[in-house]
Amino acid sequence: MVTQQVVKERGGLRAAFKAAIVLNALAVLAQGVTAGQLLGGAGTAAHGMGAGAVHVAGLLVAITGVLAWKPGRGAGWPALVGVGILLLGFAQSMTGGSGATAVHVPLALAIFGLSVWLVVWAFSPRMSRM
Repeated sequence: MVTQQVVKERGGLRAAFKAAIVLNALAVLAQGVTAGQLLGGAGTAAHGMGAGAVHVAGLLVAITGVLAWKPGRGAGWPALVGVGILLLGFAQSMTGGSGATAVHVPLALAIFGLSVWLVVWAFSPRMSRM
């Protein structure tokens, strides 16, 4: 009985992590689109609002990663990467607000790369061993 409950909880935590990381990757991708629009002369409102979405999605990845790790008895490294994505997102937002695009753009690429890496991992057979 207890084993069935643990399996159900782990499955739910995995599903929550998958949803969070896909949402995060989509939010970061949308930020890339709005950044491209900025280069074309569009306003900054959409890009600024998208930063909030990236922060919320990064927080969800970090939370679901930690929950899948500790109570869910999964791997710990996805939680670490999730926290890294969240912290890099804050650093990227600060550099973007200050106009330091030489740091802002590489941070965006790092965040997107980490997000895609977690998406690929989350939907791979290895995730089932989490």
